[in-house]
Amino acid sequence: MKKKIAVIFGTRPEAIKMCPLIKRLKLEKEFETVVIVTGQHREMLDQVLNIFEIIPDIDMNIMCENQTLFSITVAILSKIENILTQEKPDVVLVHGDTTTAYATALACFYKKIDVGHVEAGLRTFNMDSPYPEEFNRQSISLISKYNFAPTKQAYDNLIRQKVLGKVWITGNTVIDALKTTVKDNYYNEELEWASDSRLIFLTAHRRENIGVKIYGIFNAIKKIAIEYKDVKIIYPVHMNPKLRKVAYNMLGGIKNIHLINPVNFVTCHNIMAHSYLIMTDSGGIQEEAPSLRKPVLVLRDTTERPEGIEAGVAKIVGTDEINIFNTVKKLLDNNIEYEKMVAEKNPYGTGCASEKIVEILKHELK
Repeated sequence: MKKKIAVIFGTRPEAIKMCPLIKRLKLEKEFETVVIVTGQHREMLDQVLNIFEIIPDIDMNIMCENQTLFSITVAILSKIENILTQEKPDVVLVHGDTTTAYATALACFYKKIDVGHVEAGLRTFNMDSPYPEEFNRQSISLISKYNFAPTKQAYDNLIRQKVLGKVWITGNTVIDALKTTVKDNYYNEELEWASDSRLIFLTAHRRENIGVKIYGIFNAIKKIAIEYKDVKIIYPVHMNPKLRKVAYNMLGGIKNIHLINPVNFVTCHNIMAHSYLIMTDSGGIQEEAPSLRKPVLVLRDTTERPEGIEAGVAKIVGTDEINIFNTVKKLLDNNIEYEKMVAEKNPYGTGCASEKIVEILKHELK
């Protein structure tokens, strides 16, 4: 009899990392794979599903205007009970640290359904940074029976925490996704615009950075653009109205900065592949950039991905204007310093994570 595996996710980053795994699961005859999305993100989620040609079996479609952590959690819990009762999965796979992942794992705990946690074991050990993600992922680790750690450090975190479930090192599924998305012959108008420059790709949107901290980031970016005429900066600005207002007020109208609307992840990956340097407060980009041999400056005070820092391919620069500017200046002015940050080996895996996870599930669910 086939084992039923439900894969549940709701945001763009989760989808990018879960779609390669779904594709691999669907090749296995002994599994019935059910794809369930919450719709915590809507347009951005649908973009990824379309690119990977995955049609969800169930869509909770929870997204609403002005949604909050409360509304997301309540909406998922109110809808997922009946779905789990009807589907009766043997295992539910969740990803990472989103509110979707947390609420789903909690529902599975209530229903006594086994949970598999993809990208388990990331930690900052600071509940306020990132918020609420650190709480979410630590909570899921208490519930999960199967923990798929992307790195040795994530594995060690789980062992030290004495989680009740089993733990494996699998690598990160985002590296699997890059095999699909990055193209040698990729063309984009923004890349054409930046072709005669050293390109900096910027992403800044985290909840904890919106407010006072974003001014430090944007002041540093402005200073870089003014001082280095051979540098061009592409910044896809998140749709958050507060963030967009500040971004366009501070960075709009500067010739060598292009503020654009959010891009799909294929465009994002290919812009990154053509960049000289990446500046980000994103988690996923910290993993993707080393695969593309691009230095990463992390616009946060902490990171749950210390492997990149330890490997020398990423640096935490925080949100202080002077620190950000001086670090970028060093990389732009000193090629030796730049080359030190170009990855020879990716600490996040080789692009076989989905295959490893599937083989583990086949063995465990015999």
